[in-house]
Amino acid sequence: MSRTSLPDGDKATPKPLAGIKVLDLTRVIAGPYCTMMLADMGADVVKLEEPLKGDELRWVGRYRGRGPHDEDYFNASNRSKRSIGLNLKNPEDNRVALDLAGVADIVVENFSPGVAARLGLGWESLSAGNPGLIYCSISGFGQTGPYRSRLALDPIIQAVSGVMSVTGNADEPPMQIGAPLSDVVAGMFGAYSIVAALNGRTMTGKGRYIDISMQDAMLAVLGPRMGEALQAGLNPQRHGNENPMRVPANSYKTRSGDYIAIIVQNDNHWQSFCNAIDRNDLFADPEFKSMTDRVSHRRHLDEIVGMEFLARDTAEWESRLAANRIPYAIVNTYLEAVDDIQVRHRKLIKDLMHPVSGPIRVVGAPWIMDGDTDRILPPPLLGEHTDDVLRDWLGRNEPGTRALASKSRSTETRQQHQKGD
Repeated sequence: MSRTSLPDGDKATPKPLAGIKVLDLTRVIAGPYCTMMLADMGADVVKLEEPLKGDELRWVGRYRGRGPHDEDYFNASNRSKRSIGLNLKNPEDNRVALDLAGVADIVVENFSPGVAARLGLGWESLSAGNPGLIYCSISGFGQTGPYRSRLALDPIIQAVSGVMSVTGNADEPPMQIGAPLSDVVAGMFGAYSIVAALNGRTMTGKGRYIDISMQDAMLAVLGPRMGEALQAGLNPQRHGNENPMRVPANSYKTRSGDYIAIIVQNDNHWQSFCNAIDRNDLFADPEFKSMTDRVSHRRHLDEIVGMEFLARDTAEWESRLAANRIPYAIVNTYLEAVDDIQVRHRKLIKDLMHPVSGPIRVVGAPWIMDGDTDRILPPPLLGEHTDDVLRDWLGRNEPGTRALASKSRSTETRQQHQKGD
């Protein structure tokens, strides 16, 4: 089976975006995550990369125990795509990119604002020749406004969005979330808006321009917890692992040394929780009668609950909490999280065969459509599909173009990559 095609049995049930052409001009995380979601839905995503360097994540983020040529950080957001090697500053390669954009359904870019236009690949020039084009720009602060030219990576957006101000303990400095959340949610909102625009195109025949700001996306994610600021004009405080509106709601250490996160969501759960910890005297205590009372006496109750959890092993707590229908989970490490029995049942972690790294594991798409969980392909090598894309999208088989010369350079680089030179 080709690395650019799915098994024959899968072709009988095409994915929702099968046949949709996506020209991917993105790099790092936010843009590639967006186009990966489109690839997961069956789109033909062609990732355009500079022939000798490619996406910078191909060359950074080497993990302990991995080889110097493993592209693990890149692989996490680039499965099921094809790669073409073109130098956009070279006139002939740029012309090829323009031709690809002319037949694309979707173009996604995350250059700094203004760069795509300077390369001749901006919305206005491309849509003039391709009126049905869906064009999405993803940037730190959007294409307009006083911040449009500022550089932004995930930590910067976590800071400006306010999420750091509510993360961490009350007596400690603001803290970042331990994952690039603003990158990912910007990519998700990009994919969502692109698919919505595609649906609109079926009615109007016209494309749309989409401007995604990582700052906007992060604030949108925080919206459900913004009521205190928006309605009352108050800044939420840092509460560590506690919930400011519910008690008990925390992570408690067991006698086994694990931490278990629990939340007593409402007054109906309170009696069940008291049963689970064998402390029905707490249910009868007027100091803890209602959620309002428990919040008012947070420190006292949290101390009591913490001592109770220390008195029993993790396995017993799992049994007790489950029997009383209390929301709970052991605080997993990443290794434990990806090996969780529920995650294994859902087949979320995919085993792929990469031509350089050999067997690799990636987190798959978090949906199951018609029972299908398996149809994804390994991430591409740099420039791997240049000839295929020129043939499939543009009908070109002739040798000697600048693009094919770029392909040759990419092949040489890939061969060195495989040999470890």
